Amino acid sequence: MPDTDPSQLLIDLFKVAVATADPALVLPPFLPASPLPNDRPLIVIGAGKAACAMAASLEQHWPGPLQGLVVTAYGHSEPLERIEVMEARHPVPDANSEIAAQRILALVNNLTAEDQVICLISGGGSSLLALPAPGLTLADKQQINRALLTSGADIHEMNCVRKHLSAIKGGRLATVCVPAKVLTLAISDVPGDDPAVIASGPTVADPTTSSQALAILKKYGIETSDILTTWLASPASETPKPGDPALAHCRFRIIAAPNQSLLAATLRAKAFGLEVLSLGDDLTGEARELAREHAQLALSISRGKGSVQPPCVILSGGETSVTVRGNGMGGRNGEYLLALADALKGAPGIYALAADTDGIDGAGDNAGALITPDTWQLALKQGWDTTTELENNNCYPFFADLGALLITGPTRTNVNDFRAILILPPIPSG
Repeated sequence: MPDTDPSQLLIDLFKVAVATADPALVLPPFLPASPLPNDRPLIVIGAGKAACAMAASLEQHWPGPLQGLVVTAYGHSEPLERIEVMEARHPVPDANSEIAAQRILALVNNLTAEDQVICLISGGGSSLLALPAPGLTLADKQQINRALLTSGADIHEMNCVRKHLSAIKGGRLATVCVPAKVLTLAISDVPGDDPAVIASGPTVADPTTSSQALAILKKYGIETSDILTTWLASPASETPKPGDPALAHCRFRIIAAPNQSLLAATLRAKAFGLEVLSLGDDLTGEARELAREHAQLALSISRGKGSVQPPCVILSGGETSVTVRGNGMGGRNGEYLLALADALKGAPGIYALAADTDGIDGAGDNAGALITPDTWQLALKQGWDTTTELENNNCYPFFADLGALLITGPTRTNVNDFRAILILPPIPSG
């Protein structure tokens, strides 16, 4: 391994993972033949944290006429020449989320069989494209979203509920496009890369049911209004299911996925002379529990009892969840690292990075954070107790005070979380 600063090495691996999912790189090979027959404009719609960057790449490579609208998170947009961009709130929808959904539905209404729609989908689309089902309000959706985000529910469970409270998710957008051809290009941010889960699958058949949505709300003790409960008990709340002929005109392509980014980071780590233990791109569960498992694994490897030997790196991706018990500030990657530091307690030679590839961990301004062998002891000297802050879900102030936040700004892509634990050989004594 070259004489490289360990923290900078981890940051380099993260940057490689992000760059591999750059829409400018991954989108062009998936575009259909152009121009369209009869000089018809390509209709472009989309939602997600990568939607604007995807639309920019499409504009650059589509020579024919086009028109459209995409919605992205605040701070994730850039000026485009031919496609309109709106910004809305994430992770809880706001009025712009509803307006964008209404405008996109209007844009694809009354199309013909000669029309072609390209739908650009990426993580974050569930909140950015939010149109309440009949009888429900935006406030209803906001309340349920907030409750789900703090409940410990995983992304599959959250999006099951979201789809059945929506007038646009779970394949409903695709039914409005009939009879036009619809090609969805997606950047996956969900474990397993299930098209029905990415941004709650607005153009994809939904295998989940309203009764499952109700069961999820009950599982996590989330209170619902009588109106919402009545809606979920109604047949009208069901989404289009696999095999529905209304979706026969739709195609779906994943253009970037977490496993590709994890593989790129693996190759870069090996170029540094590191052995790599990849745990997969689809890890889920409570952030703190996963961190404790990874701490034990790292400690075992550092003692020479693992399947790889130092110098090495443990890589993983996926999307953890956080059950909010306290009133602190932070995101799931910060919580993972806080729990990891608490479990390692300054073990020598172990460094780690955890960050969201979209550049935003939770609702903060950081992508994630880093820990070093000095983190735990330095925190004690500055008056921080890792166990106390973990119980208060207070990772952001903890890492901010230590100068250990990873701040990248919006990356305009999103292939979920990236975690790397670097384990160096012990320094010989004497």
